[in-house]
Amino acid sequence: MEGFLYQAVIYLSAAVVAVPISARLGLGSVLGYLLSGIVIGPILGLVGSETQELQHFAEFGVVVMLFLIGLELEPKALWNMRHRLLGLGGLQVVGTSLVIAGCAVALGLSWSLALAVGMTFALSSTAIVLQTLSEKGLMQSPGGRSIISVLLTQDIAVIPILAVLPLLPVALVPQLDPSGAIQRGSEEAHHTMSLVEGLPGWGVALVTVGAVAAVILAGIFLTRPLFRFIHMAKLRELYTATALLMVVMIAFLMNLVGLSPALGTFLGGVMLANSEFRHQIEADLNPFKGLLLGLFFITVGAGINFTVLWTNIFTIIGLTLGVMLIKGLILYALAWIFKLRTKGQWLFTLGLAQAGEFGFVLIGFMTGQRMLDPVLAQVLLLVVAMTMLLTPLFFILYEKLSERMADESEAPEPDEMDENAPVIIAGLGRFGQVVSRMVSAAGVQTTVLDHNLETINLLRRFGFKGFFGDPTRPELLHAAGIHHAQVLVVALDNPKTAVELVRYAREARPDIHIVARARDRLHVYELYKAGANDIVRELFDSSLRAGRYVLENMEFSEFEASEVEKSFYKHDRHTLRELAELWQPEVPLTQNEAYVKRTRELNSDLEAALVREIQEERARDDDDDDD
Repeated sequence: MEGFLYQAVIYLSAAVVAVPISARLGLGSVLGYLLSGIVIGPILGLVGSETQELQHFAEFGVVVMLFLIGLELEPKALWNMRHRLLGLGGLQVVGTSLVIAGCAVALGLSWSLALAVGMTFALSSTAIVLQTLSEKGLMQSPGGRSIISVLLTQDIAVIPILAVLPLLPVALVPQLDPSGAIQRGSEEAHHTMSLVEGLPGWGVALVTVGAVAAVILAGIFLTRPLFRFIHMAKLRELYTATALLMVVMIAFLMNLVGLSPALGTFLGGVMLANSEFRHQIEADLNPFKGLLLGLFFITVGAGINFTVLWTNIFTIIGLTLGVMLIKGLILYALAWIFKLRTKGQWLFTLGLAQAGEFGFVLIGFMTGQRMLDPVLAQVLLLVVAMTMLLTPLFFILYEKLSERMADESEAPEPDEMDENAPVIIAGLGRFGQVVSRMVSAAGVQTTVLDHNLETINLLRRFGFKGFFGDPTRPELLHAAGIHHAQVLVVALDNPKTAVELVRYAREARPDIHIVARARDRLHVYELYKAGANDIVRELFDSSLRAGRYVLENMEFSEFEASEVEKSFYKHDRHTLRELAELWQPEVPLTQNEAYVKRTRELNSDLEAALVREIQEERARDDDDDDD
């Protein structure tokens, strides 16, 4: 018991210390987990051989993750992905296997062993890639969706790969017992709980199809009654236990028939995608997924054998970079063929260039089948681990590249402007929508511009007209009629972009009236300097209303509360104009002595003025009552 608690303290402490530091440095949580594993394993020696057994347990996090991904995909969406699953994913697995196998033959391996190595390195890391995509919000990007398709194909491909490996004509590596003699075989028969062991081919196929059908049918017909039954107990922990039970049962069934547990749980998740309990299941399983995946990444780092690494340092580094380069070139070409461009193409290439956790499984399987020499197996395991260790750095490289890319090739062409209205509204978020509806309802024609195509399409479905395009682009602003418009409303979400648009519009049309949305006081000053006429802080007016409601419930009459609101509003506008003249962009507010001094004076004036007005108003009310 003490040993277990000691190990728990070590692993959890490593995660708690390393991951926040890694995230703060912009490296992501995955790299933090990997580095913490290296520190507690090879460097400090706090953990040892138990990491391999723990890794098998932690791999359950991948199973839970695939189940949760399935929950996000309705069967219809999965069917729509069939071309990428079979085309993009299939070509990636087959193409990478053959090219790496060809390189392995050139390095001296037999063709059969080279093919086994090629199939091993064709697979990528589902755990690292999906975790990083989720953290960086890239799941729904074109490149992210293509990556998910390929990873699902790879999970499916593990099944035929495991079936093909024993059939390859590979010279078996002799196994030695402790005395140095060659082992002839095991004295004891090896028994498993497999449902397909010893069955003929047609029997294996029948049992396998039956298991998959059982998962699908149970997902459709049994889960809803089960969760309704659990709901009767009114105990939150039973939801969690039920969700875990479902995932464990599916994974166990898939193991019994020789299928990938991740694939089985993914199918189970897809069957529950339309369930009313989907969000409850997600909330219950997410903590387990994150914790187990973090543990898995730590064990990968802790399992790196630095003795073998230093002995074969140049070989391992060369093989690591060679594998990632070969996979990267194939992925880049496939991305081009399947019409992924710029950001999507680079995300697809850099995101899948590593080997994956199934590589550990396949190399271990080949070692157990005596297909690999133990030294070669150690080298291959280190290459897999090194590629996984470099993957977070590749995502950082992608972020640097994407910042310099204008992703115009993936975006639709801007709409043609067929009208010029007196009011142009740039930005159609929650702020811009209210302005647009109010002005249009009053009979004033508007031209609405927004760079979010989904927002424009949603607007059109409800009968409102809008144009797709980036309002900060001068040619689109001119096409929208900036030279003829009377008012420009800048309602963009990005403060920096809003300031740039105001500055350009003021230069292009010195006489146009500009109403701008501001995030906070500093943004107000920036917009004021850029040339905006009326500046509205996002939450200011709603905050005034909330303050008025508070006063009305604190023995103020509605009239008194309304007068306080008006006085505060007028004083704040006056204050902003005065302080805007004192504001200096290059000097922090706390170091701007003139600004700080005048702010204190104005706040004192406000309090005195409000108290005086309230007293005078109440005195007038008393006089009216006396009369």
